[in-house]
Amino acid sequence: MPHTNNVQGAEPVIEIENLKKQYRLGSIGGRTLREDVHSWWERKHGRDDGSGDTFMALDGIDLTVYKADALGIVGSNGAGKSTLLKILSRITAPTEGEVRIKGRIASMLEVGTGFHKELTGRENIYLNGAILGMSKAEIDRKMDDIISFSECEKFIDTPVKRYSSGMYVKLAFSVAAHLDSEILIMDEVLAVGDMKFQKKCIDKMTEISKKEGRTILYVSHNMATIKSLCNRCIVLDKGKLVFNGDTQDAVRLYLDNVPSDKMSVDYDNILRPSWLCRDDVRIKRAWYENRESSIFKSGEPLLVNAEWENIKDVQKLCFRIEITGSDDNPCATACVYDFYDGSSGDKANRGFKVDTSMLAPGRYRTMYTFFLRGNLNESIDVDCMQGLDFEIEADGIQRLKWVNKNWGDCILPDIEVM
Repeated sequence: MPHTNNVQGAEPVIEIENLKKQYRLGSIGGRTLREDVHSWWERKHGRDDGSGDTFMALDGIDLTVYKADALGIVGSNGAGKSTLLKILSRITAPTEGEVRIKGRIASMLEVGTGFHKELTGRENIYLNGAILGMSKAEIDRKMDDIISFSECEKFIDTPVKRYSSGMYVKLAFSVAAHLDSEILIMDEVLAVGDMKFQKKCIDKMTEISKKEGRTILYVSHNMATIKSLCNRCIVLDKGKLVFNGDTQDAVRLYLDNVPSDKMSVDYDNILRPSWLCRDDVRIKRAWYENRESSIFKSGEPLLVNAEWENIKDVQKLCFRIEITGSDDNPCATACVYDFYDGSSGDKANRGFKVDTSMLAPGRYRTMYTFFLRGNLNESIDVDCMQGLDFEIEADGIQRLKWVNKNWGDCILPDIEVM
C-alpha cells in the first residue's frame, strides 16, 4: 500500500484498527440482551452465531487520519463509505475493532442531520453548538457568520420543517463549518445544493483544512471535487480498504475499476445515497435495449430505458441524466420535466433519448436522477443512482487529432467568419 501523504510528524486524530461492521440481512433488531451477548461470544471464539445470513459492510479496516488532513473516501455504492462515517460519528457501533478519536466531530451524513424540525434555524444553531459543548456566548460570537454563509437570513427564525432540502443543506453545512469542531465529516450532502453553493462549500473546507488545521473526511462520487479538496484519498471496495495514498492515483484506480461495458443495471440491492431526503420514487432497473455494445456512433442518440416503482403518489415527475467525462468532470446535462403522474405502488418504465451530437469521441459516465420541482422551481431529488457508461466512437472526419482531455468534452459548431 502506498505511503500516505500526511505532513511529516503530523499528529494522528483518528486511529482505526481492524474495524469490522457486520449486518444481518433482513434483520431489524429487537433481539434480547441475552441473545446479543450469546452472538458476540460465539463470534469472539470464531463460531457461527446462528443469526442467519450476514453482510460485512466493513471488513478489517486499518487507517490513520492526521491533523489538517483532507481525506477523500471513494468507492462504489455499497463499498462501506457511509458505514465508516457513521461509526466515526458514533451513530452506530462496530462489530469488531477499535477506533480512537482525538477531538470533537461535526458531521453531515444526511440532509438535516442533527436538526429538530420544530425548532427555527436560529434555535437549531444553538442546539448543535450545545451538542459540541460550546457555551451560548461562544455560539453568539459565530452566529452572524453562520447565518450569512448559509444564505438563509430571511428564514432563520422560521421552523426548519418548512425549509427546502437546499436550505437544509446550506444551514447545516454552515453550522458544521463554523462551530468549534476539530474534525468535519461530510457524506455527499453537497450534491443537494446548487453549483454556486457547492463551490462556496469546497472553498470553505479548503480554508478550514489549510488555514485552521482542522481535519476533513469527505465522501463523494464527484471526482472533480475530491481532487480539488483532498490531499490524500482512500478507496473502499466491498468493505475492504484497497488503496490509501495520493488522490490522483486513488481516483484513477477507482475509475479504472468501474464497470463500463454493461448493457443493463439492477438497482434493487444497491444502497441509496444518504443525502436523499425523500423516497417518492425508486429506480429498479436501467438498460440499453437491442444493443450488443455501449459504443455509439458520433451523433447517434443515446437511448436509455429506465424502470421505477412509486413509493408514494407522484405528480409531474422529472428526470435528468448527468454526463461526465472519463475523468469524472461534468460536461453535459439533459432533463425532461413533468412527464409522469402515478399512484403509490405503481411500476412504470420509459425510454429517454439524449442528443449526443455535441460530445467529442471518448468514454463517458452517467448519473440518473428522478426529481420533483419545488415552490421556487428548485430540484428536489427523490432517487439518484450511477447510470450506464457509454462511448462515442470517432466519426472518421479529417481534422486535427481530437484530444478531449485538453480541448473539452463538447464539440461546438464550426466558427463562422464574418
